Order: sequence, then C-alpha cells, then structure tokens
Amino acid sequence: MTRAIGVLIYSDFQLLDAAGPIAVFETAARKSTLPAYRLRVMAHTAGPVTSSSGAQLTAESFADDPIDTLIVAGGLGTREASACPETLGFIRAANRRARRTASVCSGAFILAAAGLLDGRRATTHWSRATELARAYPQVHVEPDRIFVRDGAIWTSAGVTAGVDLALALVADDLGEAVAKRAAQQLVVYYRRPGGQSQFSALLEADRAGSRFSPVLAWARERLSGRLSVDRLADRAAMSPRHFARAFAAETGMTPAKAIERLRLEAAREQVESGAEPIEGVAACTGFGDPERMRRAFIRAFGQPPQALRRTAKISLG
Repeated sequence: MTRAIGVLIYSDFQLLDAAGPIAVFETAARKSTLPAYRLRVMAHTAGPVTSSSGAQLTAESFADDPIDTLIVAGGLGTREASACPETLGFIRAANRRARRTASVCSGAFILAAAGLLDGRRATTHWSRATELARAYPQVHVEPDRIFVRDGAIWTSAGVTAGVDLALALVADDLGEAVAKRAAQQLVVYYRRPGGQSQFSALLEADRAGSRFSPVLAWARERLSGRLSVDRLADRAAMSPRHFARAFAAETGMTPAKAIERLRLEAAREQVESGAEPIEGVAACTGFGDPERMRRAFIRAFGQPPQALRRTAKISLG
C-alpha cells in the first residue's frame, strides 16, 4: 500500500521543517520491502516557494484528491499562513479526508488557527509554547514534549523534531524495525532522549547580557557544593525572595530546578564521555546519591545514566 504524504509549505517556511520529514519518508520507503510512500509538496500557488533561508522547493497547488497524511511545516511565515482563508480551508478539508494530520514546530499555529487543535494536547517550539497557549487557550500545550499524538493529530517541537515526528509516523505505518533502519541510515536517534527543556528558558538566562548569566556561570563551577537560593541570591547581590521571583519570571523555572538542570548537563557529559563510575559522577556534580541522580535522569532524559552510557559507547564504537 502506497501512502500519499502531503507536506504543506508557504512563503518563508522553515526549510528543514519540510526537508527533514521528506528525508525520513524517502529513506523509510527504501528500507521497506513494499512500496510505502508517495511524497507531495503542496502550497496555495503551484511553483517555486521560497523558504526563510532563500532556498526554494517546488510545490503543486492544493488539490481535492485525498492524501493519507498532511504535514504542515513551521517557519517565519506562519503568521501570514494562519491568516490565509484558502490555506486554512484546505487544511480543514484535507484533515477530514486524511488518516492523520501533523505539524512541525510553529506549524502548530496554523493547525490551531484552522481549529484542529481545539480541546487537544499539542506542542510546538519551546520559545513559542507560551505564545501558543495564550493565543489559543482551548489548546492544551505541552511545552516539554518532542512530539505529541492526540488521536489523529500529531504536533512536534522545533525544527529537527520534525525528524522525530516522521520516524514515529513511519513506525506507526511500517513497524519499528523499518523506522529504526531509517534512523540508522540518517544517523539520528530513533527515539531522542528527554524533552525540550534541555534547550529552553535556561539557555535564555545563560545568554550573554542576561543578568543571571554570571550567577549561572559561577554555579556551574561549584556544582559539587551546596547551591541554595540564599547563596545564589547573595552572589547576585539580591535578597533571596527578590532573586527567586525575578529568576522564575525570566526563566520560567525556580532556581532549584535551574541548578538541577546544570547538574544534569554536567553529569550527562561525564556519563557519556568518560569512564568515571556513576557514583563518582553523582558526587562531583552535586547529586550526591546515585539514586537521586538516576531519578533526575529519568525525568529529564527518559533513561537512567547506565542506559545513556551504553548508547554513547555504541555510537562511538
């Protein structure tokens, strides 16, 4: 059975949002013993469509013939696409005929504008998750997910998460064995450990010019010690109460959670790259108890330290 995959693009779409899933389906089709996919790039007007990078993809115009799966790319042009009646009308009609509908990154805003996410769980790029929740309060936004499946609607996080999404769609169609072979061919994780939190607001707080960047840099060099709110606030020359409030307002997380993230960052690097015993990693990164570190790894990465070490060894091998 050959499934038609429609990838919807528009002016200023993000090239990788479209190209990533296309590469996954093309690779999976070659790894399957039977004809699997027919790929179609679609846009409001047929012809070359320019991405935000300036590179172009050639698209066919919207058509009434059914497709199995519709994937809506994200990008800088989502706001204009979300306000285009013809685009929204096509998405609604295609969704009624398709087996499933999906979005990559900020493509979730277009699905939301079309009403497809009402009452559903969804995700998008971490930097726009709050905006999506505010603009469409009827959508249950899950900002830390790489992708979310709610019935026949799938949404994914930023840019490269479109690859994760497409691999999950392939597994749903052709089985995990084919999806794993496609991931191996593309040299990507079959199932990426963890969520978006490792990429999100803490990075914003740690950027050059942030008032909390010096505090985080100081803390990163002292992870084995006690890093209480009082100590961090003293370093920032702020009262503990003011520091905690200001930090949470800027980063969206408590100082304690931020310190745990720093410890996870350092511990994961040591677990994956070195031969230090797990107990030693827990001690030098401030977790102290290996069991406490194990629980934190499972929350953040979906796997215990030992599993990540084995995966790293296989990759290096």
